[in-house]
Amino acid sequence: MIELVFLGTAASAPSIQRGLPSQMILYKGERFLVDCGEGTQRQILRSGLGFRRLERVFLTHGHLDHILGLGGLISTFARWEAVEHIEIWGGRWTLERVNDLLFRVVLRGARPPVPIEMVEVRPGALLEWEMLEVSAFPVTHRGPGCFGYLFREQSRRPFLPERAEALGVPAGPERRRLVNGEAVTLADGRTILPDEVLGPERPGVAVAVTGDAARVDDLVDAVCGVDVLVCEATYLQQDVEMAQRFGHLLAAQAAWLAREADVRLLVLSHLSQRYRVGQILDEVRPIFPEVVVARDFDHFQITRERIELRYEELAEDDTLLPESAATGNVA
Repeated sequence: MIELVFLGTAASAPSIQRGLPSQMILYKGERFLVDCGEGTQRQILRSGLGFRRLERVFLTHGHLDHILGLGGLISTFARWEAVEHIEIWGGRWTLERVNDLLFRVVLRGARPPVPIEMVEVRPGALLEWEMLEVSAFPVTHRGPGCFGYLFREQSRRPFLPERAEALGVPAGPERRRLVNGEAVTLADGRTILPDEVLGPERPGVAVAVTGDAARVDDLVDAVCGVDVLVCEATYLQQDVEMAQRFGHLLAAQAAWLAREADVRLLVLSHLSQRYRVGQILDEVRPIFPEVVVARDFDHFQITRERIELRYEELAEDDTLLPESAATGNVA
């Protein structure tokens, strides 16, 4: 299961209900912050997630509404000692801007409270664990070195305990070795092969976060088949000229990408204060009906069987998951 928590969903400037762009990905104890807009540290506290183990920040690009929260976050780490080190990942221009923010403005020559490692992002795989891979893909926006990120759970073959029981495989090390792809020899001399107790391979779940973008035709392959696509939707069709001028997407373009890439669920973020949620949905649903307009603190739990959304307070104009997603019937 991959979890996705929205900490800020506004575009460019915060509103009463929405903070600046940031979201957290959680997977089996690993935590990844994607973007860190102003006020992100307070949003982390309000969400109940806390700062522990928050050692990796992935930046989609270097615009201020996506990076200014790093100053406060690093300052907080100086007092709370919540992590032992922090990695900040981003394109070269993004890291140059972050370096100026942290070392020339926030720290001003002082020693960082924790070791800070700047890691330049290039397209392709960035990190890989036994069950999770994090990769980056280029995104067209204003300025160089803009990236989206893909979090993909590795495929696996499920262990079938009923078959193991029928074959007399005892619980314990023998079953663990079979899960790891090793043959085992039982006390009676029989050799049991992994294929005898493992089911067909099941693909893991995947979450893609595009960040800000000016076009989507170059993103179809990068996000193809993901379970959840997080995409900006700053403008509606009535403001197409403004979208083109500032290098942002129409909500309808995000819907087109979700449809062409055959994703399970589209989650829209980076939202302008110009529009109400209902207006956005009216433009998107005719193109791609499996859509949610994200709210701050929306918490998605994503498995192959089900996509669940946890949220305690609902505003009058908010919309929950599509019925098919909530009931686990998302194709």
